[in-house]
Amino acid sequence: MSDNRNTILAVILSGLVLIAWQYFYNMPQMERQRAQTAAQTEAGKTTPGSTAPGSVAPGSTAPQPGAAPSAATPGGQPGAAQPVVSREAAIAASPRIKIETPRLSGSIALKGARIDDLALEKFRETVNPKSPAIVLFSPSNTAHPYYAEFGWVAASGSKARLPDRDTVWQQEGSGALSPGNPITLKYENGEGLTFRRIITIDDKYLFTIKDEVTNVGSAPITLYAYALISRHGKPKIAGYAVRHEGPIGVMGDQCLRQGFSIIAECQEGSYDVLDKERQLVFNKIKNAWFGITDVYWAATLLPDPNTTLNARFSADGTGDLTKYQADYLLEPVTVQIGGTSTADARLFGGPREVATVDQYDRELKLNRFELLMDWGRFYFITRPMFWVLDWLYHLVGNFGVAILLLTVLIKLVFFPLANKSYASMAKMKSVQPQLAALKERFPDDRQKQQQEMMEIYRKEKINPIAGCLPIALQIPVFFSLYKVLFVTIEMRHAPFYGWIKDLSAPDPTTIFNLFGLIPWDPMMLGAVVGPYLMLGVWPIIMGITMWFQMKLNPTPPDPTQKMIFDWMPLIFTFMLAGFPAGLVIYWAWNNLLSVLQQSYIMRKNGVKVELFDNIKSMFAPKKAVEKT
Repeated sequence: MSDNRNTILAVILSGLVLIAWQYFYNMPQMERQRAQTAAQTEAGKTTPGSTAPGSVAPGSTAPQPGAAPSAATPGGQPGAAQPVVSREAAIAASPRIKIETPRLSGSIALKGARIDDLALEKFRETVNPKSPAIVLFSPSNTAHPYYAEFGWVAASGSKARLPDRDTVWQQEGSGALSPGNPITLKYENGEGLTFRRIITIDDKYLFTIKDEVTNVGSAPITLYAYALISRHGKPKIAGYAVRHEGPIGVMGDQCLRQGFSIIAECQEGSYDVLDKERQLVFNKIKNAWFGITDVYWAATLLPDPNTTLNARFSADGTGDLTKYQADYLLEPVTVQIGGTSTADARLFGGPREVATVDQYDRELKLNRFELLMDWGRFYFITRPMFWVLDWLYHLVGNFGVAILLLTVLIKLVFFPLANKSYASMAKMKSVQPQLAALKERFPDDRQKQQQEMMEIYRKEKINPIAGCLPIALQIPVFFSLYKVLFVTIEMRHAPFYGWIKDLSAPDPTTIFNLFGLIPWDPMMLGAVVGPYLMLGVWPIIMGITMWFQMKLNPTPPDPTQKMIFDWMPLIFTFMLAGFPAGLVIYWAWNNLLSVLQQSYIMRKNGVKVELFDNIKSMFAPKKAVEKT
């Protein structure tokens, strides 16, 4: 009975690992291939029932932000192909106001008054600090247009001239936009309406926009203030299930993201969902924020939490010409003759830094803006783990060392449970001669063997499955650390020592080119074979430490279970080779600490530590092993 139970448990644990590997590694690759095929097919068709940007959202009689000329695809109708120019040429094509802050650089186009040129100066494309800064926003007619826009939409039937994408605004005063130095833009429509826009920026990543319209014309006018973030073309995404990329937000009591959230009502939000649904509409909501996110960067609209608005995510066009947009429309305001109306908006455009996101969440009284960070299913473990890891980093100055210290702290937390488990394993090893004697006494009666075995376990107070407890305890910790390494920008490009320049990336070395001595890259063999040959130093160290740990344990009596345990270190070595180096370092260090802890407990319980004896027996002749 015990043998069967142990075998089943071992198979289940191995299966869970294999399923997790399939889910987090193989499936994303297959999904990317499927998405590419679907995009190629879709590019040649017209999506039936697609809604143009100027249409009315279901359940709403108000115009949508896309109804304004400024929200249409640059150069004409939505989806119309336009000549692509370089980013530099597009920026030089219109007069601009510079953005100068310690963390951001870029410019605001006076033509259209769009925030469409933004780079993150603290973050670089590669680990080389001299590599180009990360570009977040780019103007229209570039290869990847991405911008934020604010303005007014007139009520249905109005023919008033409003500023649009072709409007050239005038700057009142001079100077660049910087912290403590806001800019003011002005436009007069020649019909009695004067529009002013005051843009302020803080020392991080928050733009505050105040739109003001004054009416000295001959009739009142009803206007709707809007804000939008528009991204043209689906970006290249990593496709990992643990990373959310695409539409994101909290819409009152609902949330929009991919996967799990601690908010009850949740809709899946991804580029593929928008391609299918064409629109996701949220009418008459308050307490909302939303936008578009990449793995490490995000652009989100942050309206006043007390303001009622109609929000929408939309996709227009097909294939590479698809325009993904997040926008909202405020309640209508009527500007009387001689009157003035204002509308406030906020834009976050920057990295998903935990401290920065938490600061804005707290200071602006937003609705769970912390969910911009995708902490995952183990939220209650992942977030505290990051806090501790970040605290240790600021203590020692290296995230790799912080991971090693975090592992020690985790071992201390689980010390009582692990001690109990290892003590049970030590007792199990001490009764191995008795178990072997049972097979000689009852060679043909397996049921009697099981009964006597359970009796021995009962007398000695041994839990036969206690040995699996340390591995079981590691699973949520492992995936939480995996999440932290994958989604937090603090871990991006964080070095360790030696050849590990980025703990969030796999070990760049591989045994198949003698760790760089041979000028050959296994990835040249393609995505199917290449990743399996990227077997670096740290995954090999991890596999060796796991093998040592397995050899400390009693040899399972069941041949199937023994085979699984014998092959598990090798399987894990290849499986974890493509995982972030920080995670592999954690696992290797944890294995080493477990070996030391288990050896100590075995000695304490009077059990001989036969690690080296077990290793030697693997290389001894089979007959010699049988005699011993």
